Amino acid sequence: MQTAKLYGIEHVKFGKSVDIAFERFQAAFKEKPDLVFGIVGEELAFEKEVMFDLSKATRPMIIYLKSRSIERMDFYSPMLKEELQKFLVFLVTPKEELKKEPQEHLMILGIRNINVGHIKSAEERVGLGAVDDLKLYESSLENFNQTLDNVLENKEVDYLDLQFNVSNIFESLTNRHQELLKLTVLKRYDQVTFAHILNVSVLSIFFASKLGLPREEVLEIGIAALFHDIGKTHVSRKIIKKTDKLTDEEFEAVKGHTVFGAEILLKYVDTLGQLPVLAAFEHHLKSGFQGYPKMPYPRKPHLGSAIIGVCDIYDALSARRSYKTSMPPLVVYGILLKEKEKLHFPELVDDFFKIMGVFPIGTLVVLSDSRIGVVRLQYEGDIFFPQVEVVYPADKREVLNLKGNTAGLKIEKSLDPFVEGQPYVSLI
Repeated sequence: MQTAKLYGIEHVKFGKSVDIAFERFQAAFKEKPDLVFGIVGEELAFEKEVMFDLSKATRPMIIYLKSRSIERMDFYSPMLKEELQKFLVFLVTPKEELKKEPQEHLMILGIRNINVGHIKSAEERVGLGAVDDLKLYESSLENFNQTLDNVLENKEVDYLDLQFNVSNIFESLTNRHQELLKLTVLKRYDQVTFAHILNVSVLSIFFASKLGLPREEVLEIGIAALFHDIGKTHVSRKIIKKTDKLTDEEFEAVKGHTVFGAEILLKYVDTLGQLPVLAAFEHHLKSGFQGYPKMPYPRKPHLGSAIIGVCDIYDALSARRSYKTSMPPLVVYGILLKEKEKLHFPELVDDFFKIMGVFPIGTLVVLSDSRIGVVRLQYEGDIFFPQVEVVYPADKREVLNLKGNTAGLKIEKSLDPFVEGQPYVSLI
């Protein structure tokens, strides 16, 4: 591309650069018959590898390709040198001269072994920007369900597409995290299949990023969280949906999901990496041989597994299930405080609530002056004193910052939106 722009497509140097590029493609095709490149956020990716360092050097090209609606390029081994040359000419053709979509233009040029276009994403399907976060959440859930189905059916997984979706959620959390996090509250009351794992993934991405982990590690943790409970598909649905207390035998079957999940994901190490296997196996491990699976020797889990484990406990306690109602935030907080001493990284529980607060965004609450409100904003470090919008009585609506308020107002309790809080849901 650089040579074509510098010397023109008729120059001999351009022809030589095409020869070199074609030779390198041929060498690569000997190892893999199809080569998939993409742009994840602002990073260049090949297959499952996001090339962060290389992306810095190729930033102008990344911006250039995205401006031409190209986020993905697939090259197939029957590719001819003439096709590669036509493709490069197409890339340097002024955008205003192209009247059709990129892939349509390639077809007109007779290029059959190179495909370009968007990476399938939640953004693409719902037209993000004009659409609210709930549609993004639901569309992402649909995408992840398909990926999980592929794993369960031993089909190939499109890691680049998966990475793009997780990166999309990461960007949303970075820019609008308060809005997106409230969805983990709203959807906990929904019985959509796999909603729990998406909640845990969203929470894990946000938690890991706020802990200061590098972007690439945050994305890996987000992907691992999507698969942490996949072993439950090997547990009888009767047991999973049982409303009564589980027998010892049934509980042992449930605990087996950690091993089942790791076994399933071992088949996908080349595609997904090692962390999903570790997270599936380790997210219920605790110190002093507590937790499960039972180990013959002490095993400290990967930090990513521990982060996912805390988010898993939090969402499981908060969620409405067939066998229980949702627990109030103060109860969830109390249980996690007791649990933290059993964890290999007990400090993670304190860090979690410093970031999330005790009362999640979207929680209906009763204030100490008996007014009803909804939590709108968290202040890191002040876990009991968020920003609350009063919604009832109607003549006393206002936005309050409970942090340091002079009236001494505080949250007395939360309201379940499906029970005592139901009359106030329409006011939010």
